[in-house]
Amino acid sequence: MTGEDAFMEKVNYIHLNPVRAGLVKHPDDYLYSSARIWHRRALENEPLAVDIDKIKWRAAA
Repeated sequence: MTGEDAFMEKVNYIHLNPVRAGLVKHPDDYLYSSARIWHRRALENEPLAVDIDKIKWRAAA
C-alpha cells in the first residue's frame, strides 16, 4: 500500500467513526467532520478549516 493509499484509508476510517458509533447516518452529517470538505459540500459556516486543494497528490503510475 502506498503512502497515499494508507493516508486515504485512515481518512475514510476517521470519517466513518461517527456512523459506526450511531451518531449519524452519513459522515457528512457529523458537524465536526471534514467529510463534507472532502466531498466538496462544506457548510457556509464550516467549523473546520481544511483546504484539500493544498494536498500535493502524486500522478498515478
